[in-house]
Amino acid sequence: MSINIDPAAIELDAEPGRRHAPQPRMSFRKWVRELGWRHLIGIAVVIFAAFPLVYVLSASLNPGGTLTGSNALFRSFSLENYVDLFTDPNRPYAAWFANTMVIGLVTSAGTVFLGALAAYAFSRLRFTGRRVGLLSLILVQMFPQLLAVVAIYLLMRGISDIFPVLGLDSQIGIILVYLGGALGVNTYLMYGFFNTIPTSIDEAAKIDGAGHARIFFTIILRLVAPILAVVGLLSFIATTSEFVIASTLLSSNDKLTLAVGLFRLVSDETNSNYPVFAAGAVLAAIPVMALFLWLQKYIVGGLTAGAVK
Repeated sequence: MSINIDPAAIELDAEPGRRHAPQPRMSFRKWVRELGWRHLIGIAVVIFAAFPLVYVLSASLNPGGTLTGSNALFRSFSLENYVDLFTDPNRPYAAWFANTMVIGLVTSAGTVFLGALAAYAFSRLRFTGRRVGLLSLILVQMFPQLLAVVAIYLLMRGISDIFPVLGLDSQIGIILVYLGGALGVNTYLMYGFFNTIPTSIDEAAKIDGAGHARIFFTIILRLVAPILAVVGLLSFIATTSEFVIASTLLSSNDKLTLAVGLFRLVSDETNSNYPVFAAGAVLAAIPVMALFLWLQKYIVGGLTAGAVK
């Protein structure tokens, strides 16, 4: 059977700039029914999410001293509230900011390192109690850390009598508490990612004479960089915004974190300055936002790569 092809048809199709038949125009009602409602919902969600942020930014630039004067967005512009944060001796905002950054960075780095060690052990080693340990990590995370606040306080008060540097009103003590609370869920999150790394890489390294320590530090850590970045980011955000445990364990004004210090700015009913509080909140959000933007390329891959084995 032979097929006849018209050369003229081929030449017509190959002509540059040939005009195709116009597509029928979609009616407005059909566009709204198929695509328009998605745009409307997206715009509504963006406005709903952005309005509180814009309002806080506007309030931080309002020198009036009340929130009622900030209802008109950006009616006035002044940096007076930001100056008051660093000049008033009764509110050492710079110390609060430094404390939060130190606690957040140390906690996130410790969580990443300890969680990676535990995840590597559960993923690569076979030992007695391995399955029970994994199940225990999941079961412990079912109970919120808030339930253990009283026990944590009593424990830290007892430690203060023996080692004051690790007890109440101590940055080292609250870092240890944060490390213990976040280690379980982060270990299980990294465990799923470690399972996606082929074991043949480990076997090839062992043939060359490498031990577990060398494999972990020189090979595995480089391959699991996305999940390390995600865990570090999540730990940093959770630590810098945590309030209950920080307000329970910290009491000195110069050792407070931003969450507790800013709360005390507005907790006094006779001297509440919400625009100053808004200015402090805006500055507190900058490090988190900067870290999020810096690590955003790892977020999607780090959260989803370990979901399917």
